[in-house]
Amino acid sequence: MKKQYVKKHKIEINLEVYDSVSELPQDIQKLMNKAQQAREDAYAPYSRFKVGAALTLHSGEIIIGNNQENAAFPSGLCAERVAIFHAGATHPKTNIKVMAITARSLQRELTSPIPPCGACRQAIAEYEIKQESPIAIYFMGETGKVAKAASIADLLPLLFNKSYL
Repeated sequence: MKKQYVKKHKIEINLEVYDSVSELPQDIQKLMNKAQQAREDAYAPYSRFKVGAALTLHSGEIIIGNNQENAAFPSGLCAERVAIFHAGATHPKTNIKVMAITARSLQRELTSPIPPCGACRQAIAEYEIKQESPIAIYFMGETGKVAKAASIADLLPLLFNKSYL
């Protein structure tokens, strides 16, 4: 029997990592502050895990979102999707330039960057593909380091898109 060789492909992602919010550019500090404010208004009575997101549109307008839970768990929505869907519904022709995300647990301190979940990554990918330009994504826990992905492709390198349909 002939031995088959399988080719392996290594996929890498590149992130910029900042030690704290204070190292970010001023406009991103402001955006992260908006995300932190939105996080505190999250409705998370079940998970006790609050997430806030803020987007800057190319027009300069800032859109916020926070997670909204429901006792029927699949009925809730993450902060990132609340913000990006709101932007898509109210500003359908305006591109999204950058997104800031922050998470806080009411049970323990989060000091590591918390990236968007898979469903949010796919939703962000849809908007990035639609607008044909990358969306920079900054994410963090409650405190500590902040990570930056230049595009959702850095967080979802094998993304599913309309070309497969």
